[in-house]
Amino acid sequence: MREIPVGTKGSFSLIVEPEHLASRSKDPLLPPVFATPMMILVMENAAFSAVRPFLDPGETAVGTAVDIRHLAATPVGQRVTAEAEVTKVDGRRIEFAVRARDEVEEIGRGKHERAVVDLGRAIERLERKSARRSIG
Repeated sequence: MREIPVGTKGSFSLIVEPEHLASRSKDPLLPPVFATPMMILVMENAAFSAVRPFLDPGETAVGTAVDIRHLAATPVGQRVTAEAEVTKVDGRRIEFAVRARDEVEEIGRGKHERAVVDLGRAIERLERKSARRSIG
């Protein structure tokens, strides 16, 4: 991993589709609005896009923490855009300030953390964990 400067930014957008709604993923009685887990996904993707250029081959950055407030509802058809800014780098741990907007207003904000990991080692660990599960 190359040095990631504080202040580095990334973004990610999507158009809200029916499969992104709280009424589809949680409870059909909920109103047809953008689900909080989907907003967090957009924020995480923005954070990853900020650090991707600094990763070495065989590395990735995985989400390790979220502290997010969902502030406003968004209907189907609107574009949601998240922006992430690196606020702290501590070794392989990276902290971000994240915000999301729809076409009208800010819909969410908070903090997110990612950790840079060696992809090969992560896959090996998962394979060992899967093997233990099938034995036990």
